[in-house]
Amino acid sequence: MAKIIAANWKMNKLRSEAEDVAKVLGQAIRDKKVPADRTIMVFPPYLSLPPVAKALEGCERTLVGAQNFYPEESGAFTGEISLPMIQDAGAHWVLVGHSERRHILMESDEFIAKKTKYALDHGFGVVLCIGETLEEREGGKLNEVLARQISTALEPLPFDVQTLEKSLMIAYEPVWAIGTGKVAGEKEVLEAHGLVKELLGKHSVLPVLYGGSVKPGNAASLLALDNVDGLLVGGASLAAESFLAIINA
Repeated sequence: MAKIIAANWKMNKLRSEAEDVAKVLGQAIRDKKVPADRTIMVFPPYLSLPPVAKALEGCERTLVGAQNFYPEESGAFTGEISLPMIQDAGAHWVLVGHSERRHILMESDEFIAKKTKYALDHGFGVVLCIGETLEEREGGKLNEVLARQISTALEPLPFDVQTLEKSLMIAYEPVWAIGTGKVAGEKEVLEAHGLVKELLGKHSVLPVLYGGSVKPGNAASLLALDNVDGLLVGGASLAAESFLAIINA
């Protein structure tokens, strides 16, 4: 299986800045300066989707997605964005359930499940984010939290593993390691990813990515761990140089 390296730019970059980074990435991919066994994903802010999608158009094993969406085709949902709008901007993947959506914007497990099913039903690929807070981990609730997040999101799905294997990924991101500079240790990553695969059961073929303060200096060691199928990168993906270093780790 190809390793998946995904960039989540969050609320960063003006359109011109996003386009500049995407052009550098696109040129590196076209010049075959990235390993052939890498799938690259970029999740820019909404307004940067069109120039980023255009800059990466035609690049092999490269996918563009949106960081969020609302599960309706249109309507009176001020400030929200729909899947048709995202598709019109050139993207076909979405992040769902990122910890910042769960803990800052208070999205419930049930709403995240609704979004996951809605996106898959409408032909989009989904990166479903899960993860525990430091309090939950220290309280011995890792298994409980991940089991709840996974079962709630996946239970409504009419599972066809062969189909969903190409359109659904899981991203394990311990909340306490996101943007803090703290990285889960090798033992913690192995424990969590092993648990995720176990909880997925017969659906364990779904790729499971690790996210949380990923940098060029730790990317190779993380990718070498069992059950780590790729990385979801935040701050270190904002500069083309550091993101390419991670891609090439």
